[in-house]
Amino acid sequence: MGKFVNNNKEFFQYCEDNEVLFVDFRFSDMKGMWHHISYMMSAISESQFDNGIPFDGSSVDAWQPINKSDMILKPDVNSSFLDPFTADSTIIVICDVYDIYKNELYEKCPRSIAKKALEHLSVSGVGDVAYFGPENEFFIFDDVKIIDSINESYYRVDTDEGEWSDNTDYEIGNMGHRPRTKGGYFPVQPTDSMVDLRAEMMQILSDVGLEVILGHHEVAQGQGEIGIVYDGLIEAADNVQKYKYVCKMVAHLNGKTCTFMPKPLYGDNGNGMHVHQSIWKDGKNLFYKQGEYANLSDMARHYIGGVFKHARAVAAFTNPSTNSYKRLIPGFEAPSILTYSSQNRSASCRIPYGAGEGATRIEMRFPDSTACPYLAFAAMLMAGLDGIKNKTEPIGPMDEDLFEMPLSEIRERNIPQMPHTLRGSLEALIRDNDFLKPVFTQDMVDVYQHFKFETQVWPDEARPTAFEFKTTYSC
Repeated sequence: MGKFVNNNKEFFQYCEDNEVLFVDFRFSDMKGMWHHISYMMSAISESQFDNGIPFDGSSVDAWQPINKSDMILKPDVNSSFLDPFTADSTIIVICDVYDIYKNELYEKCPRSIAKKALEHLSVSGVGDVAYFGPENEFFIFDDVKIIDSINESYYRVDTDEGEWSDNTDYEIGNMGHRPRTKGGYFPVQPTDSMVDLRAEMMQILSDVGLEVILGHHEVAQGQGEIGIVYDGLIEAADNVQKYKYVCKMVAHLNGKTCTFMPKPLYGDNGNGMHVHQSIWKDGKNLFYKQGEYANLSDMARHYIGGVFKHARAVAAFTNPSTNSYKRLIPGFEAPSILTYSSQNRSASCRIPYGAGEGATRIEMRFPDSTACPYLAFAAMLMAGLDGIKNKTEPIGPMDEDLFEMPLSEIRERNIPQMPHTLRGSLEALIRDNDFLKPVFTQDMVDVYQHFKFETQVWPDEARPTAFEFKTTYSC
């Protein structure tokens, strides 16, 4: 819908034509979580859209102190879409956060940071648009149970597709058709039990303005993916937020639960967010050069080099949960070796096959969907631009199966790797963040890494696990 609303006047006319009763203002925090405030349509005017919508910034994690809590939401009417799930006609508007104390876009607002990254791209003279195409994988479970207390820790997820359900008694009988561990890529029904659910997701995603291409079962049990057309950096990040919202809601309304958690199943593949990227200027794809390796230009190669050079710090934004690093281990199609290759899915950066001038791009395969998309995309863009500026050469291309390469050879050949823990990525961010400036302020970087240590690293490191009891209790 947003493609047809270009200003406030058109927005209000659209709302009148569609008998909208509520306006839902949404914004993203540093974790990438959506927050919202719902207003009666009758209480909103065009002047309020110009002046902004007030809210309490101190109630958002790691944002404002209580004595400077007043903040403003600046609605972007181009992002608007009708909520497909509310009982009453509601329009959703994605907002930027405005700092009334500094009279500027808020330095900790992810969407505002992403906008600054695009401004930096333009000012640098390198390009005038950056295209991003994320691929967000997800799991559909029938049930999830969690306990996290002082003397007990427990989780259990369940899906009829899980091979552990082979001996479950069902009212209609156990039919036995299951994808098995690592056996879920492209099976048809009845092994693929999620065809209708994905179809509903795809239709609703199309209704809210995303250009949907395809949907399919992924490798793991209960895992799926829906393919969306790439877009500009801001629009692509907006689309990730819409995508996650729709998938979760469709599953919920069908009595199931959808998660984008990177590694919910031990021993099976995890959820990634592969991100396709390219930079254009004056309608020309600057990542394309015919006749070079995979038709990749020097600029594209240097962009890859920049992302790899800063990858350990970038990972703090692209892989920002402790669970992220349980996915980035050999054997589960989650690459952690920092090299590039054409068509090779074991490399951290893949160059898709058969792309002509219009479609030549790079695909970073290490990010996952716990990332705030605005921060992840902005961090990769800034690292890539640093690589272009300094003509940073990545290691590669390497066309062999890197999952089979022993650790001793990786070290002997001095091939860099992703960090193995969130702590490692955050410590790298502390040492290496100049490439993010001036888009990410020092205060933003400091607050972000402190917040991740306090809410992810330290609580995770302090908790015993079932595996630790299994291996050390009797020592």
